[in-house]
Amino acid sequence: MEVRKRKPRADALRNRERLVETAKDVLGKGGPDASLEAVARQAGVGIGTLYRHFPTREALFHAVFSRDLERLVETAEGLKGSNDPLEALRDWLHANVALVETKRGMLGALSIVMTEESKEAYSAQSERILAALNGLLKQAADAGQIREDVTAEDLLQTMYALCYSREPGPDWRARVLRLLDIFIDGLKR
Repeated sequence: MEVRKRKPRADALRNRERLVETAKDVLGKGGPDASLEAVARQAGVGIGTLYRHFPTREALFHAVFSRDLERLVETAEGLKGSNDPLEALRDWLHANVALVETKRGMLGALSIVMTEESKEAYSAQSERILAALNGLLKQAADAGQIREDVTAEDLLQTMYALCYSREPGPDWRARVLRLLDIFIDGLKR
């Protein structure tokens, strides 16, 4: 007899989404030691519901991180065909800085829980991000707005260097974005 796997109920899907969104905030602030009970409580579900969806802390970390990487791809794809390719590139980089800001607390936790399997999954997502970003760069170069020799890797390395060279604080994002904008302006033809 063949056993069919049922599709998740709508309320279960909503609970999972709420947990991932809430975990992004709670884990981002609390890092590897953040309370899963706090995640469940803030999401408005019981701890059993959290563990049904995410049997381990690591599974929850990976779900949050994967979701954010997917959003970076979607953002880049949504900016394709923009009337101002340089501003589209700037918008994408600003969105990435916002992601780094929320992930600073989780990065230590993610480095602890990285497995070969998760590295492969993130590698595939990273390739999609690089392809989408290279598309934005090509669009800006074809429009004559930036140099043609800039790669997605160049841009990401610079952005991450700017992000992690600044100490966290209330004006962290503003300082990073200012430096990033100076860098982007330096790419103009």
